[in-house]
Amino acid sequence: MSQITTHVLDTALGRPAAGVPVTLEHRASGAWTLLDQAMTDADGRVGQLGAESLEPGDYRLTFDTAKYSSATGQAGFFPEVTLVFTVVDASHHHVPLLLSPFAFSSYRGS
Repeated sequence: MSQITTHVLDTALGRPAAGVPVTLEHRASGAWTLLDQAMTDADGRVGQLGAESLEPGDYRLTFDTAKYSSATGQAGFFPEVTLVFTVVDASHHHVPLLLSPFAFSSYRGS
């Protein structure tokens, strides 16, 4: 399993958000570098995103919510959601996204 995983839940429809494109980037020397790209599965999850081991530093997950909103017939306010977080150790980092057409939230999951 990779060190970073995510799970997208559509809180407006009350179900997992399948088919959301997700990118993972790492910031080094002030510039972002693409590490991986994936799409949420039928359960809204990406279980393999990036390497099994990541160096400490800042990482960015970007969710293409416009594509998802269009596919589900919702008029979303946010065309993308970007979450920047810091990895400080080699533990697993689960970063879920709770999504609705006009709001989103996230947290460090387990």
